[in-house]
Amino acid sequence: MQPIRKVQTATHFRKVRGPSRTDPNVLVDDLLVPCSPGCPDAIEMTWMEVPGDKLFDPPVTMVRNELPSSPLPSSSVQLKSLSFSTFFFFQTTG
Repeated sequence: MQPIRKVQTATHFRKVRGPSRTDPNVLVDDLLVPCSPGCPDAIEMTWMEVPGDKLFDPPVTMVRNELPSSPLPSSSVQLKSLSFSTFFFFQTTG
């Protein structure tokens, strides 16, 4: 879902080279991809202003600090939870 969010929240786009939507064998230079406002070739626009056939799919990447969105519990918290669950299970089954 991150690439979709990136497109939806973008305020600037830049032109890139990529395969045409109508003919994947043809390369075009006018596809638009989200970029930062500081990019030298940035064009200020929202994703609603980008023609559908000109939106270049941003590459899907794994960025460690974006995933997961909530912090993971520490190993000590996990061990306490496991100990409690194990204790509770043996108390109720005996």
